[in-house]
Amino acid sequence: MCWNSPSAIGFYRCYSFKEPTIITVDQLPDSRRAILLALKRQGPSTIAQLAEQLQLTGEAVRQQLLQLQREGWIEAKVTRSSERGRTGRPATSYSLTEAGDHLFPKLYDALNVSMMDAIAEELGPEGLKRVLEKITNDKAALIESNLASLPLAARVAALKDWYLKDDPHMAVQQVEGGYRLIERNCPYINTAMNRPSLCSISVNALTKVLGFRVAREEKFQNGDGRCVFRVYAEEPVDAATMPFRLESEM
Repeated sequence: MCWNSPSAIGFYRCYSFKEPTIITVDQLPDSRRAILLALKRQGPSTIAQLAEQLQLTGEAVRQQLLQLQREGWIEAKVTRSSERGRTGRPATSYSLTEAGDHLFPKLYDALNVSMMDAIAEELGPEGLKRVLEKITNDKAALIESNLASLPLAARVAALKDWYLKDDPHMAVQQVEGGYRLIERNCPYINTAMNRPSLCSISVNALTKVLGFRVAREEKFQNGDGRCVFRVYAEEPVDAATMPFRLESEM
C-alpha cells in the first residue's frame, strides 16, 4: 500500500522498518541515567568517584558501567598518576562516547530528519534516491582507492574505521562464506532510528568498496542493539555498474 501513496513522504517512509522515537538519556533505566548524568556534569570519573557521588557500592557502579560500555555510551581509559614518586595500579576513568553525549538533547537530530523529509517531498522518491546515491558514491570514493590493491580480508579489516577512526565499537568476524562487520555504536543512531533508509548508504557504499554483496543481518531498528553487515565473499559485484538500491529493494 505504500507504493500507491500519492505523497513522496509516504513513499519514503514505506522504506522504513519502523519509526521509533529518538533515544534520549531520559529513556534509560534510573541507575544508568544517573551515571550518564554524572559523567556529563563532571567529565571523566573513576568507579570510586561515581560510587561516592551516587551513594552506590563500587560493584553496583561497575556493573552499570559494563552495560553502558556494551551499549556504546561510555568508554574507559587507563591513566597513570603524574605525581612524582607515586606508585600503584593505574586508575581507570570513564567518560561519555560521542554516541553517549548524543543521548542528551540535541536539536540537529530533528533538523536532519526534517531535511530528509523535505528532500523527499520536494524532489520525490527518485530525487531522494539520487541524493542518497550521491552521498554513497562520495563516501566510497574517499576510501576505495586506498583499499583497491588489498585482499578482501585486509579491506574488511580496514573498514573497522568506517564510522570513526580507531573505532573500539566496530569488530570483524570471519564466518563461512565471508565476513561480518559488527557495529555496536552508530554515530547517526537517532536519525537512523527515525529514517532507516539512511542506512542504505552504508550498505551500498560497503558493497562498492569491497566489490562483494553486503547486507545487514542485524539492525538497531529491530532492537538488536547493534548492526551487523554480512559480506558475501562468494558473491562478487561490479562496483562500477551496480545501481544504488534502498535496503527494502534488495
